[in-house]
Amino acid sequence: MNGSYGGGAGIGIVGIIIYLAIMVFFIAVGWKIFAKAGKPGWAVIIPIYNIIVMLEIVNRPIWWIILFLIPVVNFVVGIIVVLDLAKSFGKSTGFAVGMILLGIIFYPMLAFGDAQYQRIERA
Repeated sequence: MNGSYGGGAGIGIVGIIIYLAIMVFFIAVGWKIFAKAGKPGWAVIIPIYNIIVMLEIVNRPIWWIILFLIPVVNFVVGIIVVLDLAKSFGKSTGFAVGMILLGIIFYPMLAFGDAQYQRIERA
């Protein structure tokens, strides 16, 4: 053994640093989106509460949080919430599809772009 294990550890550390950088970036994006909607930005880092705040932003009932706990249903409800989020900021359905398929591009566009929050009224 000549101590050739250091290379693998270095790759692992670099991977962790990249992962943490991406996580911090998405926290900043979520924070900005929440702040634009008049909600506390720090809410994005609190599990479950961040879903409650998102439901408030898109003007959906809080009991929908239960739907996020049901497999398959949570996928559909998540898509509906993203569609509503895009509409809440005056964006099109096409933009919402972009948020679903290319979130790393479209969420920062929503957060740091000129989109303004407009509460959606439901019947």
